[in-house]
Amino acid sequence: MDDDHGDSRLGRGDEEVGAEIADDTDALLGALPHFYRGEVSQANSAQDRIDRTTNWAITLLAALLSLVFAGPEMPAYLLLIAVAALAAFLSYEVRRYRFYDMYRSRVRIVQENVFANALSPEGAEHSEWREELSRDLRYPTFKVSTLEALSRRLRRIYGLLFAVVGVAWAAKVTLFTPENRWTEAAELPGIPGVAVAGALGAFYLAIVALALWPIERQAKGEVHGERVGEWKEE
Repeated sequence: MDDDHGDSRLGRGDEEVGAEIADDTDALLGALPHFYRGEVSQANSAQDRIDRTTNWAITLLAALLSLVFAGPEMPAYLLLIAVAALAAFLSYEVRRYRFYDMYRSRVRIVQENVFANALSPEGAEHSEWREELSRDLRYPTFKVSTLEALSRRLRRIYGLLFAVVGVAWAAKVTLFTPENRWTEAAELPGIPGVAVAGALGAFYLAIVALALWPIERQAKGEVHGERVGEWKEE
């Protein structure tokens, strides 16, 4: 007797239950809403994790700004800690955004090929959507690159947060320390203020370049463009 399954207690019928559903349209349509709700829940959970990371970044930034501008004796280098902290939060958020997009992509492929076609049967958007979705469930993959996720989070959230820190640092070493030259207010132990300013300038140039980097769009299902749709027009 040829036993390819070792000590498995499952019979062939149990192991092929999914295949039986695939051949039965009614059973498939009965199981699909449960899968859809599960993926929506996963996407919502991933979105919540992104929002919590952003909230922590904003909270920390607000606390450091309050501390730095509490008095003229507070050093400007505390804002450099804010830059490092924002960079750390951004790295976490980039990965979380890629997970969110993975779940959202599964939701969108069902919406495009099942629900949209049920409302207006014009044919599936992707002729092999079931095979594509099946492969992704067996071998999950990210749909967006790290560079695209980084660029998106910079454009939407973190670019503004970094800009706030940059403006606050410039104000702290100039307007709020009139008794010292800005190079003295900006310096770190063993590092002259000019070098600190140059390093910050290079960092911000890199931020702008990453935010505006012309990459091919891979994120699936996002609203894109400025054209207004005809939704509910009379």
